[in-house]
Amino acid sequence: MRQQPTNHSPVPLNRRRLLVASAAAGGMLLPGIDRSWAATNEVKSTDHFWYRMAPDGPYIDSQRDNKAFAFGMGKVFLSEDNGQSWTHDAIFRDADNITWSCILKDGNILFATRTRLFLSTDNLSTLKQIVVKDTDGSDYVPHRPIDSENPGWYFHSLDGVHTWDVDGSEMLVWGNYCNVLGGAVPVNIYYSTDQGQTVKIAYSFGQNANFQQPGGKPSDLLGNPDNPVICRHVHSVAFNAAENAFYACTGDHDRTAPDGSNQQECHWLRGTYDGANDAWDWKVLVSVNSNSRFKSGGINFVDGQLYWAADANGKNGTMPHDRGIFRCAPADLADTTKHEQLFNPQYESANMIIQDDVILSAHYAPASPYATGIIYSPDRGKTWAQYDLKEFGNRSGIRFHKKNSDEWFRVDLRKGWIERGEVLFIKPKAN
Repeated sequence: MRQQPTNHSPVPLNRRRLLVASAAAGGMLLPGIDRSWAATNEVKSTDHFWYRMAPDGPYIDSQRDNKAFAFGMGKVFLSEDNGQSWTHDAIFRDADNITWSCILKDGNILFATRTRLFLSTDNLSTLKQIVVKDTDGSDYVPHRPIDSENPGWYFHSLDGVHTWDVDGSEMLVWGNYCNVLGGAVPVNIYYSTDQGQTVKIAYSFGQNANFQQPGGKPSDLLGNPDNPVICRHVHSVAFNAAENAFYACTGDHDRTAPDGSNQQECHWLRGTYDGANDAWDWKVLVSVNSNSRFKSGGINFVDGQLYWAADANGKNGTMPHDRGIFRCAPADLADTTKHEQLFNPQYESANMIIQDDVILSAHYAPASPYATGIIYSPDRGKTWAQYDLKEFGNRSGIRFHKKNSDEWFRVDLRKGWIERGEVLFIKPKAN
């Protein structure tokens, strides 16, 4: 594999070069490349799919068709052959703090560090910072953290599909999975209707007393003070073309408010977007405790049906936990008697993608006896299999991206649950 540096002289960029460069820069390895890749490109097989680790080189953070966006060694990279070579790059000093990225239909690349968004419209030749716009049109500026080492993750997501065709044009919509690592932040749903040139707030959750900055004053509270709906983070946002509506679900638990009352963080919301007036209308459909199938993620819509994966936990309800992979008509979401449980993996799972009738999900590693548990259906839920890819250690699969032009899904493998680990590619076998 080769990389085209900014001076356009061909220099190989491989695992060894990354490690040497990182050591020379101060002895610190970049997150996500701290394990031996002796057999990085080895393709292995199960009865249902082939799988392999990412090629040697920078951390591949997102993909679309034949393109892949990656970072490492103080740079960002763009490949046009699914990560086999990196023909475009740019110096980006904060590369090791990148938390999210998306390749848009027109080729624009929007990516985020912990608190900032950047856009490239020309294959990384230039990078422009994008300032989010609040619902009133003002600049939405990240808070000044009390602890500068922990400014929070404003844009990181748990799911991997964020773009949809809406009324004939592409919309980018995603929610931030935050308040786990890196410091406290407000919880938002973001959107763009112009290929990342403008990013705005679609919905802002309220001030959750349980996830604020240690030592903060009342004036330091994060979140929308006018919204009583609170959560810890967003698990998933997806679009249902049949309704022309977006659905979002959040986590995580029941909390005790400062006044002693109970507050729930697990919600499902439905939002519609009025393009003519650039306005959103959101309604809360369900609010429940954590021992519920509504504590979930992996929202998908296929042929008019709503699919999701539930990671119910806690001890505040009927046992055993009400979890599994479910399906229903969107209008029946709030009525559990009309849900169909397609599969129960027995352990928590809140990520899922459905493409070409393949359902791909994964276990939450800290709550499962599987090391790296993969949940798989080749026929949209008629039959199921579970695999433990033990060679990768204790890992959770998140941020599933649609198949690239070579038919490989991309999956983040996270250490424990959220700390960046490695990148896994999965290619379905013919059903």
